[in-house]
Amino acid sequence: MQTTDLSRFRNNDYHPGASLLKRASWHMISAAFLNSRFPGNGFKIFLLRLFGAKIGKGVIVKPSVNIKSPWLLEVGNYSWIGEHAWIDNLVRVRIGSHCCISQGALLLTGNHDYKKSSFDLITGEIILEDGVWIGAKATVCPGITCQAHSLLMVGSVATKPLEAYGIYQGNPAVKIRERVIS
Repeated sequence: MQTTDLSRFRNNDYHPGASLLKRASWHMISAAFLNSRFPGNGFKIFLLRLFGAKIGKGVIVKPSVNIKSPWLLEVGNYSWIGEHAWIDNLVRVRIGSHCCISQGALLLTGNHDYKKSSFDLITGEIILEDGVWIGAKATVCPGITCQAHSLLMVGSVATKPLEAYGIYQGNPAVKIRERVIS
């Protein structure tokens, strides 16, 4: 089994990128309007932008979405974030245009070093290039780039970068075939 050197992601000096007041305000507002069944997409986009997210045109944010740090989020045009998706962005997450984050998907930018007694925080940015589809209840781990039009199947876990137009399945996800778009 291949081991990964996690030291490149170690972040002992982590800072959440916003003041305590801003984080507390976001926590309350997102609980009321994003993490809830509140249906108003335009208002959710307004709130995300108000708190620093860079959101393109035509983006859809479904009800019951959890976004930890909008000030660390970039979403391109015409992307879709499904119900119960969780963007746990301790560091930057960049979602390209025409992407789909399906229901219950998890974009996870942080973890802990279980090999250290100090349980150091490990963070890594996530990049989803244009046309990426993250299937329902799939997980993208810290530091992963999903190249253009790659697909992570339902319930799968991306622990390594996904190649462009690749279809990945399993835990850990492995490439099973090429994605053909007509």
